[in-house]
Amino acid sequence: MTVAADTFARFVDTLVDVLDDHEAHGWATGDELALRLHFSRFHFDRMIKSVAGEPPSAFRRRILLERAAYRMITTRAPLIDIAVEAGYGSHEAFTRAFKQAYGATPAAWRKKPGHLQVPAPSGVHFHPPGSIRLPARDKVTPMELLTKMVEHHIWLTGEMVRLADRLTDEQLDEEIELNVDDDRQTIRSLLSRLIGQMGMWNAAMATRDYDWSVEDHESLSSMRERLAVEGPTYLTHVRDVADHGRVDDTFVDALCEPAEVFTYGGMIAHVLTFAAHRRTLVVLAFGKHGVEELGWGDPMRWVAEPA
Repeated sequence: MTVAADTFARFVDTLVDVLDDHEAHGWATGDELALRLHFSRFHFDRMIKSVAGEPPSAFRRRILLERAAYRMITTRAPLIDIAVEAGYGSHEAFTRAFKQAYGATPAAWRKKPGHLQVPAPSGVHFHPPGSIRLPARDKVTPMELLTKMVEHHIWLTGEMVRLADRLTDEQLDEEIELNVDDDRQTIRSLLSRLIGQMGMWNAAMATRDYDWSVEDHESLSSMRERLAVEGPTYLTHVRDVADHGRVDDTFVDALCEPAEVFTYGGMIAHVLTFAAHRRTLVVLAFGKHGVEELGWGDPMRWVAEPA
C-alpha cells in the first residue's frame, strides 16, 4: 500500500470516530484531521484528493448526506433534526445540498426514495447502520459466491443439529404439516436428510452406494458424526469445481435407475434449492418450540461478510 492509500485508509477510520463533531474547533475540521494524521493541511488535502478523487471536506459532506438519506427512510425523525445531525445550520442549506446530490428535495426524496449512495470516484460510501466501508480490493466471483453459499449451508445445518439438542424426542418427531417429500416430515427427519443429501451426492460422485437406512430415526449424535464427514467432503467437491471452472462438467450417477448424467453446477443448485426449503421448515418448527436464535437462517449477511 502506498503512503497516500495508507493515509486515506487512516483518514476513513478517523472520520468514523468524528463524523458527528461539527464544532468549529472539533476533530472533524480539515485542519484538525490533518494534524491528527501528522500532515500539513496542504499535503493532507492533496493526498486524500489523489486517492479519493475529492477533497476531505467534500468527502465528509457526501458521507453525511448519505447517512442523512439512510435516516430519512429508517426513522421518523423530523427533517430539521436530520439536517442538524448532518452538520447543516439550517433547513434551507440542507435542502440545497441534498437536492444537488440526489436531484430531489429531502421531503420529496423521503416520500419516494432512490439509491442511497451518491456517485463517488473512490467507491467509499456510508455503510448502514453507522460506518464507512472501503471498497473491496478483491471482487467476489460467482464461483466464490457459490462456495460461500455452500459453506453457509453446512454451517447452518451444524447449528440446527446443535440446537436440536434442546428439544425432547417428542418435539423432534412431531409431524410438520408442510413437507418436501411424499411422507410427513419431522425436525429429526429433515435434519437427517439435510446431511444425507450431501452424503448421497458424495457417494454418487465417488460411484459408491449410499446407505439410506442411516436416516431411519437417526440420533443427533449420529448426525453430528456424519456431518463432520459429509460436510467437509461435499465442500471440497464444490471448491474444486469452483477453483477449476468445472461447473458445466458432467458426471454419471450410477446409483440412479437408470443411470443419469448430471452437471456439477446442476447438482450444487439442486442441493441448495431443496436444502433451503428443508432448513426453513426446521427453523419454523424450532420457533414453535421457542428456539429462535437462528432467525430464518438467511445467508444474506453471511455471504456479505469478509472470510
